Amino acid sequence: MGIWLCRVAVANPLFHRKMNLIRGIQPTRICYASQAVELLPSLYPGTGVIVRDAKLEDCWEVADTHCSSFFPGYKFPLDLVLRLDRYIALLSGFSVPPGCTRSCLVAVNPTAANSAISIECGDLRDAEFHGKYSLSKGSVAGILTVDTVADFLPRRGRLKQRRTGIAYIANVAVRKEERRKGIAKMLVAEAEERARSWGCRSVALHCDVSNLAALRLYKSQGYKSIRVPEDAKWPAPKIDQSVRYEFMMKLVPKS
Repeated sequence: MGIWLCRVAVANPLFHRKMNLIRGIQPTRICYASQAVELLPSLYPGTGVIVRDAKLEDCWEVADTHCSSFFPGYKFPLDLVLRLDRYIALLSGFSVPPGCTRSCLVAVNPTAANSAISIECGDLRDAEFHGKYSLSKGSVAGILTVDTVADFLPRRGRLKQRRTGIAYIANVAVRKEERRKGIAKMLVAEAEERARSWGCRSVALHCDVSNLAALRLYKSQGYKSIRVPEDAKWPAPKIDQSVRYEFMMKLVPKS
């Protein structure tokens, strides 16, 4: 899914179960969403930006970046609920089928980092109440997930077997103040490197056709639109019936 595309559940019946999972989590340096660890993060010269796997301490910033990008109009308390839901999902981890891999990548801009933690409260009885809070260090500039689960790829044969050798990109988001700096391009490039290291021969994604900036980005990076027959019933993100998606792919050359 392209920039501004992915959605998360506002609340779901698994919320309390996720809370129980958090209580049993042992401290670790790597976010559970990252099934493969990049020991040597990629530094992009001239920008100071580092692209690496998300760590445990990045989870709130990942959730905040995701929600501020995909749900910019949501107000308190719903925006806080969305962030908590996403945060819990990151902590509890994303289960993947045997043989599949998923990584959550973050673009870190050290120059934007700060240690401010502020919570501004008001009277909940006031109709004009607007809650303000910030638990982020401010260093995560963008996020992306890449996996080989193939949930949004057509299955093979009569047995509907899962596709292999294809990586899928989703959840591409860049903070508003960090846009137009090439960060999304850095994340996509790193995702392609991951796909290559996993032995994938191509990378696929869905992009909202109304998101012209995302379409331009992917096309400039060599992604081609794949025509999907109307009666093919290929799997696609079920977010909003009014949203139309462009299915795109790119071959990953062997190193």
